[in-house]
Amino acid sequence: MSESDSKVNTGQPGDPTAEKDPSDWVTGDEPATGAQKSYLSTLAQQAGEEVPEDITKADASIKIDELQEETGRGK
Repeated sequence: MSESDSKVNTGQPGDPTAEKDPSDWVTGDEPATGAQKSYLSTLAQQAGEEVPEDITKADASIKIDELQEETGRGK
């Protein structure tokens, strides 16, 4: 197996090639998805925080990571 073959995104959880910095996302400046907003709402409520309604996909992803760390959920 060549080195390039070992870096193929398997799509499996924990695959480091599946993760991409949200600031590099092509669609990162689009509005957050319904699923992101729903999960953010749950996390924010647990953390006692508020999340802006007009949050972008990239910012939502970053905030989800922050709130998961803060609340101990999801990881």
